[in-house]
This record gives sequence, C-alpha cells and structure tokens, in this order.
Amino acid sequence: QVRLVESGGGLVQAGGSLRLSCAASGLTFSSARMGWFRQAPGKEREFAAGISTRGKNTYYSDSVKGRFTISRDNAKNTVYLQMNTLSPEDTAVYYCAAMIGDPLITPDAYRRTNRYGYWGQGTQVTVSS
Repeated sequence: QVRLVESGGGLVQAGGSLRLSCAASGLTFSSARMGWFRQAPGKEREFAAGISTRGKNTYYSDSVKGRFTISRDNAKNTVYLQMNTLSPEDTAVYYCAAMIGDPLITPDAYRRTNRYGYWGQGTQVTVSS
C-alpha cells in the first residue's frame, strides 16, 4: 500500500519559517516525481512546488518562488518543503503527492493535480499576522 504522510505543519507568525516533511512508503521512491500542493479555505488545490526523481530539477509556483525550497532525500524516502518568509496568504492545508510511471513528461506536468496518483492526508499550516 502506498502511503504518504506529511508532518511539520503548525501555527507560525508572519515572517517566520516552517519545514514540512513527507515520508513515503510502499513505492519505489527514487522513481517517483514528487510535488507539494496546498488548499486554502474556499479555494481549489493549487501547486506549490515539484521535484524530479533525483532532485536535479525543481519547479515552483510564482507565489512561492524565492521563499520556498523543495528537496528530497531518497535514502530516507522523504521529500521536504522549507517555507520561509511566510505570510497569511500561505495559510492552507499542504499535501504531498507522488507521480509514478509516465516516463516522458514536460515540466508543466508537475503543476497538474491529475498527473499525481498518490496523495498524503495533508498538514495544516496557519500563518498569523
């Protein structure tokens, strides 16, 4: 059974930082492209960051670029999202997702929720002003 378990969310003041983790099991992690998405109340789920199988390529939405950093440790089957300079607009449930197979993709594929086959349960990030 494929499992993705996020952790590290919580309450932080504006300008602060958090580091999210997503632990994966039940899949060949080194063959999985990984992404982070977020969903704020009343909004659709949106892309935040993506990373290729070995971490060579990373992708970010305009809203987080320069503040967030996605990384992975394949030896630990874990993907991370370092979030700096947080603002209330970053408040959302953050989900990690895995894309398996599909050997040929374009970078835009990382931004699409329907390209990921597996999702975690989410972790709440709340940024207060």
